[in-house]
Parts: sequence; structure tokens; C-alpha cells
Amino acid sequence: MTMASERVDVGGLQVDAGLYALVRDEIAPGTGVDPDAFWASLGEIVAEMEPVNRSLLARRDAFQQQIDAWHLDRAAEGFDGEAVRDFLSEIGYLVEHPGEFQVETDRVDPEIATIAGPQLVVPVDNARYCLNAANARWGSLYDALYGTDVLPWEDGESADGYDASRGARVVARAEQILDEHVPLEGASHSDVVAYRLELSGGRAVLAAELSDGSQT
Repeated sequence: MTMASERVDVGGLQVDAGLYALVRDEIAPGTGVDPDAFWASLGEIVAEMEPVNRSLLARRDAFQQQIDAWHLDRAAEGFDGEAVRDFLSEIGYLVEHPGEFQVETDRVDPEIATIAGPQLVVPVDNARYCLNAANARWGSLYDALYGTDVLPWEDGESADGYDASRGARVVARAEQILDEHVPLEGASHSDVVAYRLELSGGRAVLAAELSDGSQT
């Protein structure tokens, strides 16, 4: 037997207590967004969109019932693609192509509104696919240097599989770029063996561990 989850009344919603605490204690702090204001805003969206969603779901159910009944009535006749298409058009499931059109967005982040980004839907049990997907979305300096002529190809470097000598040149060039644009205090990125985030004065700072064991 399972116990009903404890819920919190906020913003006109019944929110799972664990989710409410997660937003309040871990997600909202530092964002400038008041948790109760967030739930109130979400409640307004739900109140506005719920009737529309329920109407659409009801229409989908009606379509499904009509389609199921149509196929059951004709089960012995075999499948006829033209007849199916005519039936779906008749009930409004298929509609005429509306022609060319444009959709404009308002108050949407550029990463969604105007900048195309690859999908991140990949099998999580394949590490290479996950890495490639993350690199594709956020951009990989290594990939940009290795796979293009940003770093000119040298004689003898192979484009068939991974070329270790080119890889070493890519790493060296990437470290040079980092030294130029985000220099470390008293060290080069080529000296770093590990990067980590550490708390300092109540805020997270980037700490670089150097090959001699020191840190900057």
C-alpha cells in the first residue's frame, strides 16, 4: 500500500511537499525569484491553460474513439490507405496544408527564439553520444580546433580516426587561448591538472590545481 504524498497549498495549486521544499531551499536561492511568487505565476498559467488542455484532450479522445470504431467495423475488409485518408479528413483529423506561414516569438530567450540548438536526446548508456550531444549544445573548443581548419592540418595528420599528434596540438592551442582570455594568477592553463569549484566567502570560486601540487 502506498501513502498519498503530502501536499502544500500555494498559488492555487496542490504541490508535492518534496518539490515545494526543493524549489524553496535549493533552486530559488540566489536567483532573485521568490518561491511563492513562482508558484503564484505557475498557478495563473495553469488556471489559464487548463481548460484549453482539457478541451484538446477531450477532442483527442473523441478522435480515438471514432478511429477505433471505424477500423473495427472494417476489420474484415483489409487496410485501404486511400479510404483511411478520406475518413481522417472527413472527421477533421487531417486538414489541408495551410500554406507558408511564420511564427513570431515575444519575450523568449534568444537561445530558443532565434538560435538553433541541437537536440540533447541521446541514449544515456553510450558515453560518447552523451559527450557529443553536450558538446554540440554548448560548444567544444577542442572539437572546434580538432575538426576544422581553425587549427591548420599538418602533413602526416590523419583525418581517419583520432590522431594523437593533432590532439596534442589541439590541447596546446586551447591552453594558449585560455591563457590569453581567462589567464590564471601566476600560472598557465598548461600547468593545470584539475579544475574544481570551491566555496570562498559564501560564493563558489574556480580553483585550479597545478602539477606541482599548488593551487591558484
